[in-house]
Amino acid sequence: MGALNQRGIDLGRTDRLAGQETPLHHLDPRAKLLVTVLFAATVVSFDKYALTAMVPLALFPMVVIATGRVPVGYLLRKVLLVSPFAVLLGLANPFLDRGVAVTFLDVPISGGWISFGSILLRFVLTVSAALLLVAVTGFQRLCAGMARLGVPEAVVVQLLFLYRYLFVLLAETQRLVRARSLRSAGPAAQSLASYGPMVGHLLLRTLARAQRIYQAMSCRGFDGHLRGEILPAWSGKETFFLLGWAAYFGLVRGYNLPYLLGQLLIGGW
Repeated sequence: MGALNQRGIDLGRTDRLAGQETPLHHLDPRAKLLVTVLFAATVVSFDKYALTAMVPLALFPMVVIATGRVPVGYLLRKVLLVSPFAVLLGLANPFLDRGVAVTFLDVPISGGWISFGSILLRFVLTVSAALLLVAVTGFQRLCAGMARLGVPEAVVVQLLFLYRYLFVLLAETQRLVRARSLRSAGPAAQSLASYGPMVGHLLLRTLARAQRIYQAMSCRGFDGHLRGEILPAWSGKETFFLLGWAAYFGLVRGYNLPYLLGQLLIGGW
């Protein structure tokens, strides 16, 4: 029960982070969305053996964390929560690609380990950027920005409902777990076989709750269109933000900055 409550606190904390007053929060959501898409496209465009060349891209999430006042611990917990997917995705690489790619301190390193590290780095960068986008924008404003950029309204409304009604699903789950714990003899009496019926009851309760919510929305005039979110006008700040980061991403993609820096330092010595 405590774990479910903690999940609810985390979901609510995302909205509280999005309500802060910083220059980054006041930027047009379209600018932040476009920069994040460019960032993700730059990350995935690198070769599978590229590792150090992508490191300078970490500057973007670091700047967003600092200027948007996003707690690093909160972000790390969210990234670690889904990190097993990336680990499972690249775990076989060291066994499939055993050819020596580089030698570091007389230790041969196979291409599989490098590609595995590249997968993990791409995952951390892209997931962090997506989480930070929501944390410094808010999902409502982000969906409004997507609609202004031409994303089909049906897709935007579905995304908005998917996010908002996670809270509803969490509330129904909390009620179900509380009722079960009050009617059982404690954790020892909660067998694995009982979770199947619980999931079924949760589905039925969720469907019934969804029907009531839809009826309430229809009574209030909801017709499937997104309304109520007024975005700030696009100004020079948004243009500078977009072009500045686009130029930096292009620089990182076009030149291996860590390699050039290493060459400069070695040449200096």
